[in-house]
Amino acid sequence: MALNVIVAKDYQELSQKVADLMIERIRQNPEIKLGLATGSTPVGMYRNLIEDHKKNGTSYKNVTSFNLDEYVGLPETHLQSYRYFMNDTLFDHIDINKENTYVPRGDVDDFEKECVDYENLIEKHDGIDLQVLGIGTNGHIGFNEPGTSFDSKTHTVELKPSTREDNARFFASIDEVPTRAITMGIDTIMKSKEILLVISGENKKEAVEKLLSGEVSEDFPASVLNNHPNVTVFVDEAAYPSANK
Repeated sequence: MALNVIVAKDYQELSQKVADLMIERIRQNPEIKLGLATGSTPVGMYRNLIEDHKKNGTSYKNVTSFNLDEYVGLPETHLQSYRYFMNDTLFDHIDINKENTYVPRGDVDDFEKECVDYENLIEKHDGIDLQVLGIGTNGHIGFNEPGTSFDSKTHTVELKPSTREDNARFFASIDEVPTRAITMGIDTIMKSKEILLVISGENKKEAVEKLLSGEVSEDFPASVLNNHPNVTVFVDEAAYPSANK
C-alpha cells in the first residue's frame, strides 16, 4: 500500500500544510479524537493551529486528545514532561477542555496498571480518528524502539542510547534524560483511522529513505505504516532523499 507523500519546501511550509489538514478535519468533525505528538517537529504545526484558532475561531471545545507518550519518572509539572509541553505549546492557547486531554502519567506507582488504563481509555472513546506522528532517526514511532512487536499495546520501554541522545538537547545534559518511557503501542497507533507522519531535517533523510523503500520490519518500527490504509507523510526537502539540492 503506497504511502501518500507530500513534500514541502521547508519547515515553515511543512508546518502549515499539516496544520491546514488538521484544521480541515477538526471542522469536519468537531468531536474528533486526536492523537498528538511532542518533540521539536510538531511545534510549528501547533503554532499554526493556535494562530488559526485566534484568527478564524476554529473550536476545540468538543475535541478529545491522547498523547503518544511520557517519560517515566517525570511529574506533570516538570518542564520536560510531555504534559507540561502540551499545555505550554498548545492547550493553554486554545479553547480545549483540559479534562479531555490525556497524557500517560509518568509519576505513578503502578505502570502496568497505567498502561492498561490508558489503552482502555482510548478504546472507551472508540479509538483515535487522526494520529500525528514523528519519526526517530532509528525509525521509532512514539517511543516504540526497534524490535518492538507490531502487536504491542500501551507499554513501558527502555529508551535506546540514540533516542536519549536525540532528546538530550531538551535537557541540561544527557544524564538528565530519563531512561524509560510509557508509550502507545504500535498496534494502538495502527488502529487510528488516519495517520499524519511529519518529518523535518536532514538528519531524518536516511529514516525517510528506509520508510519509503516499502520494506516492513520490526527492526524499523515506522515501516509498519506501509500496512495502514490511510497515512499521509509530510516531509520537507531537507529530509526527502530525492529532493534536488
